[in-house]
Amino acid sequence: MVKSDISSKLEKVKREVFKKASQVKGTAIKGPDFNKNLTTSDLINSYDSIGFQASHLHQAIELIKKMRKEKCTIFLGYTSGIVSSGLRDVVRYLVENKFIDVLVTTSGGVEEDLIKTMKPFVLGEFNADGSALRNAGVNRIGNIFVPNDRYCLFEDWINPHLKSLLEKQKSGENLTPSRIINFLGEKINHKDSIYYHAHKNNIPVFTPAPLDGSLGDMIYFFKQSNPEFKIDLVEDHKKLIDIAINSEKTGLIILGAGVVKHAVCNANLFRGGADYAVYINAAQEFDGSDAGASPNEAVSWGKIKPPKSSSEKNTVKVFADATLVFPMIVSEAFKK
Repeated sequence: MVKSDISSKLEKVKREVFKKASQVKGTAIKGPDFNKNLTTSDLINSYDSIGFQASHLHQAIELIKKMRKEKCTIFLGYTSGIVSSGLRDVVRYLVENKFIDVLVTTSGGVEEDLIKTMKPFVLGEFNADGSALRNAGVNRIGNIFVPNDRYCLFEDWINPHLKSLLEKQKSGENLTPSRIINFLGEKINHKDSIYYHAHKNNIPVFTPAPLDGSLGDMIYFFKQSNPEFKIDLVEDHKKLIDIAINSEKTGLIILGAGVVKHAVCNANLFRGGADYAVYINAAQEFDGSDAGASPNEAVSWGKIKPPKSSSEKNTVKVFADATLVFPMIVSEAFKK
């Protein structure tokens, strides 16, 4: 190969390697400066420019601030694991202070709150031996242990209240999950309970899966001797959708996924989509599950409104364990 050909090829290589860049406007990537006396708030604000999920966390905080500033009806959806963990106390704080307008959870998200007013759950190990725990009568939720005596206490407490609910039904009251939860929140009468404060502050609590947990097991046994006992899910379905339809603006905060995520998003479909949405979960979308579906997928269904402009963000998904990030979000977006 002649010298001129080599030189020509090198020039071509240089053009490819050192390709001329377009100018990109945006936030310069930068982390916190620990040489300064940083407050917790300073540290979290620095997440804006760190990149990756730190920047998504900062976006989530800013979107929730926007929801509050624009007086959105805020829907908080959360799975039972949120209540299994110490995030139960964070949710209780939000409800106690009327920062949230609507709650959507699972049966486990209800019963575990009530159980914890009687006896606490205990920190354990993820790798604890399942057989040994079973023999000891200890149930495991991740690295949280729940001895069976907690469920025995719950059974003793719930059975008289199921009888009271049946009497209400016989008197003509239509029992829906939200009415049952409101009743149980009143009866538990404990300041540490999410549903005590939901009852006290008239915040509706919906569960599209009221029998998927210990509460469902108790109802199964109760129905053996009380076959007329029924729960109306349809009325609650209508009530949840009506709240969305009649809201001027809505904001969604969804911790975890599954049925609570779909229930919250689907209710907002009927109003042309939610105005804002913050998802916090670690699920991926490659298997087509709703759990892993991004906010952008919900836009395609009409469950979330598209942003008003290409420069505006009205949704964010934080890929993280909610126990790591939700306390920081509440500290910055609500407590302040």
